[in-house]
Amino acid sequence: MTEKVAIRGADERTSIDLQNRLPSFDEVLFRKTRPPVDLFMFYLFLQHESAEDVLDFWLDVHQHENLCRAYFKDVRKSGRTIREDWPQYYEYARRRGSIYGTVATTKRDTGSAGDLEKAAEANRDYTRSVSPRPPTSTSATHNPNPPTTQTRKSTEGHVQLAVAEDGTQPKRSGTSFSARRLSLGRSFSKRASRAPTIIPRDSAITRTDLIASAERIYLRYLAPGAPKEIYLPAALRIHNFPLSSASLPQPALPEYEIESSALAQVPDMFHQQKEYVFRAMEQDAFPRFLRAKAFGNLTPVGALVRLCVGLLVLWVGLATAFSLIFLDVKPKSKRFFLFIPFALAVLFLVSHQYELDPILVFLGQSETTPFRAIRIREPYVNKLLLGRALWVMFLVLLGVVVLTMLFWAVPGHRL
Repeated sequence: MTEKVAIRGADERTSIDLQNRLPSFDEVLFRKTRPPVDLFMFYLFLQHESAEDVLDFWLDVHQHENLCRAYFKDVRKSGRTIREDWPQYYEYARRRGSIYGTVATTKRDTGSAGDLEKAAEANRDYTRSVSPRPPTSTSATHNPNPPTTQTRKSTEGHVQLAVAEDGTQPKRSGTSFSARRLSLGRSFSKRASRAPTIIPRDSAITRTDLIASAERIYLRYLAPGAPKEIYLPAALRIHNFPLSSASLPQPALPEYEIESSALAQVPDMFHQQKEYVFRAMEQDAFPRFLRAKAFGNLTPVGALVRLCVGLLVLWVGLATAFSLIFLDVKPKSKRFFLFIPFALAVLFLVSHQYELDPILVFLGQSETTPFRAIRIREPYVNKLLLGRALWVMFLVLLGVVVLTMLFWAVPGHRL
């Protein structure tokens, strides 16, 4: 109960803090933000760049780690210790450290909790210091020489593991990110995932479940020729996965020393790769995402359509203006009606230039996909967009006045 109150208080503080600044990448990934700078919009942004696989990988690994935490808590609730239930992993964590810290131990492990915690911290520091720096472009996170299976980009909806850190299915109000992403995938492709990876909580999680989760991640993202293969530097590549969840009996107790050693690495197997992908997105894709969604509300396709329409309407307006001049149409005040095509043309052209439609901003909307919009719910982003919308409207008004007065002042001359 105390933990829930603390989490609720932290969320409230984050919400108040976000009223005066843009969100961080951590806040977006852990769903502490609202549209148009939430996780769903970031996924759409990456999908437009054909780089959503890196985010899928990060989410899958994060859920794999949550599944491992749920396993450790199940063991703790059973009254056993990791040293008793999984001695190979306990020795691995004691020697090399683990990202789970003291989650993988209980109070019965007297004298070992502090060792594990120190080892975990040392391992995290070591990971930060030796992990290669990410590329300067998110596009570099994909294999530069992809296999033939990658020539056609998959847009299938990705379904997350519906397991929270406590091993239960999380309850959220409204449409979850997973469901919205799956719905989006179906709208782009008929090959949406039909088999969501959901671990039932009517029974304790076993090591076979952990192996199945890790095996799925390896085959989907890291194996040579994988359907969603991502690029990683040589030091972080995993060339094979020696275990198979189908060949191991419950509760996954391999008889051979090599298999036991490999199984002990499963909980921490993808953490360094996850950190590398995180930094790659944080340094390149995320700043561009903020520029696109916190300072604009149009998709690239929407901006391009406005450019084409603006040029067409401008041509119509100029053709009409020159016709009125060279036909010397009387009275001259009829030329004031030129403000209508000029207003539309300048509005569309300036909207393309700033990737911001002021009309949509005043209606509180931001484009998600071409010609589909979502309500702006992040207060600070809404304030930024309103300020830019007012500036765009000032430029539109200035352009319309200049063009209208210019063509009104030119004396008529019948050819």
